Amino acid sequence: MTGPLTGVRVIEIAGLGAGPFCGMMLADMGAEVVRVERVGAGISDLDRCNPLLRNRRSIALDLKQEADVNVLLQLVDRADVLFEAFRPGVAERLGFGPEICLRRNPRLVYGRMTGWGQNGPLASAAGHDINYIALAGALGLIGEGGRAPVPPLNLIGDFGGGGMLLAFGVVCALLEARNSGQGQVIDAAMLDGTIALLSMFHGMRALGSCGERPGENLLSGAAHFYSTYETSDGHFISIAAIEPQFYALLIDKLGLDREVFAHARHPNYTPEEMRTRWPLLKQQLADLFASRPRAHWDALLLGTDVCYAPVVTLTEASGHPHNRARGNFVDVAGVIQNAPAPRFSRTKPSTPIAPRTPGEDTNAVLADWGLTRNGVPSPEGRGTG
Repeated sequence: MTGPLTGVRVIEIAGLGAGPFCGMMLADMGAEVVRVERVGAGISDLDRCNPLLRNRRSIALDLKQEADVNVLLQLVDRADVLFEAFRPGVAERLGFGPEICLRRNPRLVYGRMTGWGQNGPLASAAGHDINYIALAGALGLIGEGGRAPVPPLNLIGDFGGGGMLLAFGVVCALLEARNSGQGQVIDAAMLDGTIALLSMFHGMRALGSCGERPGENLLSGAAHFYSTYETSDGHFISIAAIEPQFYALLIDKLGLDREVFAHARHPNYTPEEMRTRWPLLKQQLADLFASRPRAHWDALLLGTDVCYAPVVTLTEASGHPHNRARGNFVDVAGVIQNAPAPRFSRTKPSTPIAPRTPGEDTNAVLADWGLTRNGVPSPEGRGTG
């Protein structure tokens, strides 16, 4: 693998969701990520197609057995990073908690991925993305007015507020360790990461411009100029003409009544006065967009400063001309999936490789890391697998 993290050795204790996303991000950037699976674990059709599991080698260990925990600790001696996604205290009970690992390898970055965090009244409780974003205050802002909040897939808690946060923390700690020679423990909680993603809305709340319920905020679809609309052929489009110059262009492009629509952004109106006009104008736009197919609106608005894009499916996204020009999707063993991101001008990441069968690389990894199956250092030091 190539990329800006080439040479970094990472141990990933197998988990779900946010943990594998962190592993994918690190491995995509060239880190050597070894995923530790349980002995006897199989690989499902979903796993074979899962981009979250790409770019790793896999070893199988029974972490309830002292001998296999000793193998893991021998790997820790040679690693730069270890991360796990257990509930607080589980790794300690299994014998590879941060205190033990850092004692053996003081430069180790030890990442911990949880939903609620390592401490607090809910630390040991089970949960999922929807629960974490609910307590953070994010879920309550998403959806249409007068209706229940809408779960935004598991993008916010698991991936943005969880896996991405841990990957960022790992890189930060690696940079610091280069200067100090000391590792540390990262407490990455999906709750905390979601709260961080809401930073702008905390500022808006302080100014009194952030509603507390679904459908009350400009960015949640309440405004007619920042919303989605259905077209005559059953597709949808998105409009985000927030800035005055973009809003003026929207009025011109659509041939709207300037007197009626311009007043909705009148500088002398308070936010509340403007909001009272939004529902009627939103209905007028809905009627207009419903009168033509999506292709008509693409031809008229796409690529202009109206801030427009068609709402496409995953299949359509991979074939869209802009995504194709950017190389945003790659084919990995017949599975169309996200290309590594972000882009680098010099240390470009490799093309991803498909997920491995759990335990497929046990002997090769141990040999490459200078170990044998029983954890005893190999006289060869490195092997070829």
